[in-house]
Amino acid sequence: MPKRACYAQDYTGLKILHTLYDSCLKAEIDFLDDHYLLNLIVDEGCIKGAIFLDSHTGEIIQINAKAVVLATGGYGGIYHGYTTNSYGSTGDGIAVVLRAGGAVSDLEFVQFHPTALKRSSILMSESARGEGGYLVNSEGERFIDELKPRDEVARAIFRQEQEGKEVFLDVRHLGEEKLMHLLPQEVALCKLHEHIDPAKALIPIKPVAHYSMGGIEVNSSLEVQGIQGCFAVGECANAKVHGANRLGGNSLLEITSLGRFAGDHAHQYTRSASNKEANSTQRDKDQKAIEAIYAQACTLNFYEKQQALGKLMYEKVGIQRENTQLLQAMEEVRAMQEMKEQMGIADKSPIHNQNLIEYLEFSSALLLAPMIISSALARNESRGAHYKIGFEKQDDKHFAKHHIIQWKREI
Repeated sequence: MPKRACYAQDYTGLKILHTLYDSCLKAEIDFLDDHYLLNLIVDEGCIKGAIFLDSHTGEIIQINAKAVVLATGGYGGIYHGYTTNSYGSTGDGIAVVLRAGGAVSDLEFVQFHPTALKRSSILMSESARGEGGYLVNSEGERFIDELKPRDEVARAIFRQEQEGKEVFLDVRHLGEEKLMHLLPQEVALCKLHEHIDPAKALIPIKPVAHYSMGGIEVNSSLEVQGIQGCFAVGECANAKVHGANRLGGNSLLEITSLGRFAGDHAHQYTRSASNKEANSTQRDKDQKAIEAIYAQACTLNFYEKQQALGKLMYEKVGIQRENTQLLQAMEEVRAMQEMKEQMGIADKSPIHNQNLIEYLEFSSALLLAPMIISSALARNESRGAHYKIGFEKQDDKHFAKHHIIQWKREI
């Protein structure tokens, strides 16, 4: 099988990140660390900047800009406890675009990676199977061609689990020397998080949410539909390059190529954009919203609901979907949304308040979850990462188009 990804050992994105960061330092680009995006500033359909929460001070900050590029990541974190993504990948940038009047699309397409460490959900790279690793169940049987598409392999593992069998990744036959040469990161992760040496023991794994193909609807210039001068790139955007089921490694290809493309178009837009700066209307609204969160009673623990939402999404809006379960999931999410009035934050300090940030992230998850469910309900077919029981075939006659969601912006 020909290799289709360029990587250093089993490190890929990390090397790109280091190179990009070094380039930014050389160019003396300013970084505003620990600034949480609250909302975009939009005036008559045009971007004017964005509002941020400075978590160091608790201050609400307005940054005016002629153009904005969003690269805020996907929404896999909604599957809390069942995802390779960081806890903060709750679709905050996508939620911000929705509130600002922009459009999102294809939220039903969520890719589940076949091999994550069972206890921590940390990713075990595709390269482990690409270099010859086997998938075996608790009876020692190989039950699937390990190099089939991710969705097929993930479903095969899921079915083994439904039959009460555990699933393992076996790389013992590769030998310690080869593992340390080709897969040093994976070896270190197994030792740290599973307390096993993969050269001597089976690696317990499970399939979990990994990548969101859907996201912010953009045009051929990567400009957000409904917001002039606002551009989106990477996993937060739906640039249509991954279809319904991304190929491994293509997210890195996308961000390195389209990232520059988005930047070029944002720069071109600023040449003709109005110099009129935004007023403080959006900042004042966000200031009041944050103050309301601090004042809100905390009778329900939102962290418990965050875990419940992740489990619900994994079990009923996950690797396999079925309309009855999707409807049940929608009812449970709606109930959580109603309970949100009873959820507040226990930490009332304005400084370094991670409790507040996580509450805002959970709010984004609660906003997007019913949209993922409604998009999955509307697609009565199986296509790419979206697999629905009772509709196992692809139906081009009725479902070849995209699902686009756009709110009417409040004035």
